[in-house]
Amino acid sequence: MKITALKATPVNIPLERPMWWTGGHYPGTSKTIIEVETDQGLIGLGEAPSIDVVRSIEAMGERLIGADPMDIAACEALCVPPWQIVQNTDDSSVVKAFGAIEIALWDLRGKVAGEPLYRLLGGAVRKDIPFTEYFGFRDGGEMTPEAIADYCLAMRDAHGSTMFEGKLILGDPVLEIETVRQLRAALGPRDMIRLDSNMQWSLNTAIRVLREIEPFDIRNYEDPVATFEEMAALRRHSSIPFSTHVPDIRRSVRMGVPDFIVTNFAVLGGIARAVRFIGACEAMGVGFWCYSGDAGIATAAYLHMTAAMPWITEPSQSLFRWQIGDVIEGGPFRQTNNVVRVPEGPGLGVTLDRAALAHWNRHLIDHGPLDHFHDPAAPGRFRRLPLN
Repeated sequence: MKITALKATPVNIPLERPMWWTGGHYPGTSKTIIEVETDQGLIGLGEAPSIDVVRSIEAMGERLIGADPMDIAACEALCVPPWQIVQNTDDSSVVKAFGAIEIALWDLRGKVAGEPLYRLLGGAVRKDIPFTEYFGFRDGGEMTPEAIADYCLAMRDAHGSTMFEGKLILGDPVLEIETVRQLRAALGPRDMIRLDSNMQWSLNTAIRVLREIEPFDIRNYEDPVATFEEMAALRRHSSIPFSTHVPDIRRSVRMGVPDFIVTNFAVLGGIARAVRFIGACEAMGVGFWCYSGDAGIATAAYLHMTAAMPWITEPSQSLFRWQIGDVIEGGPFRQTNNVVRVPEGPGLGVTLDRAALAHWNRHLIDHGPLDHFHDPAAPGRFRRLPLN
């Protein structure tokens, strides 16, 4: 089998309403969908978490023409400099670009074998994969503590959801504390509440916020402050576990925080490197779960990896309920009673919806990428929250 072509299609994946986060409005995200074509008519699907790597992916595709897609190590050698010098002498975005292609190569491997990806990874230790519901302050939606509590109750009533994670990021610590208080009162003592600050708080404010919310049994607080060093200082004041999107195991072990790493497989260099990364997390006692906001191809990879990896015991993040589009047939995924069933088809087990791919590519062309780093109240400027 030989690679005959590679296509990279940038798309928008909008949310039904913009959510507020540290960077401003989050109206959705823009992804790159990858198709690796072969001389046997099989196509592998991959997904990059952004569109800044489109040109890199296309250049890699030219190098991969004629390569054996089953020989992933050889494909990596054609596309990525020696791993130990990528951060030193090259743009590390090449890792993300090839990582997205590598997901497609694993999809191909499963299609050749006629097996779902989780079986190629060793088999399933679970098939019902847990995800959190998301909450947050949303324009045209929930903008008060009472509204957020009511929303979570509605998700529990409609979908059996008892695992919740969210951002309460309007720069007001009193508002966050009050919202958590009302959430716990509404949900009762058993439902899971996880929070994400996106590094908005100063250390002093984080100490205050976490002291006030700790009695409400917070399962995890993601990136409450900006650095691992500040997390280590914060740990002296709070027993709430911390997580981060910064995939630095060495620093995590050295500093004793954070307790969990939450990231995207393409960022790690693909499926094979993610397996090794998660194994290193297990060896060093650092937890792991998966990122949110992706289209159905990356989400399918999360489902298969979590099915096969015993170490991933916590629910992964999810914006499924808010996503109004996808590029796979039947997408977006939606959880019921907190879980999504792992697909049983070969490879990733998902099928590209070509009409949807064309639609969301046209959305990006017509409207531009979904920019989630600006303040709509100050067009053309990056949002600045006060460091309380």
